[in-house]
Amino acid sequence: MSRTPAPASTGSADVDAPMTPTTDAPLSHGLKQRHLSMIALGGVIGAGLFVGSGSAIAAAGPSIVIAYAISGLLVMLVMRMLGEMSAANPASGSFSVHAERAVGPWAGFTAGWAFWFLLCVAVGLEAIGAAKIVTGWVDVPEWSVVALFMLVFCVTNLAAVKNFGEFEFWFAALKIGAIALFLVIGLLAILGLLPGSDAPGLSNLTGQGGFLPNGTEGLIVGLLASVFAYGGLETVTIAAAESERPVEGVATAVRTAMWRIAVFYIGSMAVIVTLIPWDSKSLAEGSYVATLKHLGLPAAGEIMNVVVLVALLSAMNANIYGASRMACSLVARGQGPKTLGRVSGGVPRVAVLTSSAFGFLCVLLSYWRPDDLFMWLLNMIGAIILVVWFFIAVSQLILRRRMEKEAPEKLAVRMWAFPYLTWAALAGIAAVFVLMARDEGTREQLYYTGGLVVVLAVLGYAHQRLTAGGESAPAGVPATSGEPAAGEPAGEAGAEEQAASGKPAATAAKGDD
Repeated sequence: MSRTPAPASTGSADVDAPMTPTTDAPLSHGLKQRHLSMIALGGVIGAGLFVGSGSAIAAAGPSIVIAYAISGLLVMLVMRMLGEMSAANPASGSFSVHAERAVGPWAGFTAGWAFWFLLCVAVGLEAIGAAKIVTGWVDVPEWSVVALFMLVFCVTNLAAVKNFGEFEFWFAALKIGAIALFLVIGLLAILGLLPGSDAPGLSNLTGQGGFLPNGTEGLIVGLLASVFAYGGLETVTIAAAESERPVEGVATAVRTAMWRIAVFYIGSMAVIVTLIPWDSKSLAEGSYVATLKHLGLPAAGEIMNVVVLVALLSAMNANIYGASRMACSLVARGQGPKTLGRVSGGVPRVAVLTSSAFGFLCVLLSYWRPDDLFMWLLNMIGAIILVVWFFIAVSQLILRRRMEKEAPEKLAVRMWAFPYLTWAALAGIAAVFVLMARDEGTREQLYYTGGLVVVLAVLGYAHQRLTAGGESAPAGVPATSGEPAAGEPAGEAGAEEQAASGKPAATAAKGDD
């Protein structure tokens, strides 16, 4: 796709114009609104909801509904803040770009590479989980299934971005359909309208120790588990930069994601703990499977295994996409190896290959060194999503005030009750950090993640000082000169400015002719 060259950069940052967007990657605009809507929906529905919620229920009992409601409220606030910034300045680097503009290049570097690392390790974990399900059906080596999945989704992401959008559209549709059907069946069972089942009433909510059977400590464990189950919504703001109408797309997707969180997560937990005793041992195999089997539905286990497999494959696809775009954006802003920034046909193919290869390396480590190196990787990614949310909240607090003064017309999405709810979100994130430090099961993860973030922050600050000629760049002003990254065609330095206008690149170029 040819575009009209942007004016040549002077090579100096304008300190008096902090609202000038940082340079982002020259990517295509092949995603449609239906793709974005499904990415927003499907991105938050992962295997953690279908399988991992069982251990959370075992810890918190019926109060898991409260835990998911509290963490869901926190996620809604974070996504509203991210939606505000992404609608005003769509970029494939999403919160990394916003952190750079608000705090400085070191913050964008830290948030971006930490998230890239998280996604790549997650790709490996999802590939392992998906392979275990398939090998339960077919007698083949697990490594061959992992290799097949990695190859399929690597190839998918090497092609045009619309292929990623189509895969995610249908994956998300299957997941959403499965949850909707589960909620309908569950509601019928609760009302006593499902053939062969009696209405349970409140017996499972008040029996077996009551609503808080393990006290506040159990609620805290459930809260920590639920917080990390919500990860994945961030991908929609990364994808928005490659949509036909970035501003309208991200605004619509973020707004509609709010009530979906309440329906799918909180509604599911309410149905499960109402229908099945919280201390049932069958919850260990997955809360959805256990509930359907409890209702006596035939082949429920295998049906849910198919749904979980789809959820894992969807997450693999989305995480390879998100990791490659984040890496490409960082390189375009001068914060990574130039080779990773090479874009061909609107797709960062080297970044896709690198992200996939790192994910496959994680799989190999799970076989070669399961007790040390692999666990080390798992511990390092334990709290990265909280670090990302922290950068999102701090960035929004700074950029909102700046936009209100300099470009109020760009606030297509506004954070509710600013700045009070922003501060409330920061307090909530800090509280989760404190709870992780108190809990023996998550304390080690917090330490490992903290170590990784400190290392990245030091590297980012050193890079910032180096690129600024020995002086720290002012907050919100890019330290890079604005020159195109390696593999970036001349004139692509204005790609993000085009995206911020809400017009596709081709349209923006036509308007400049």
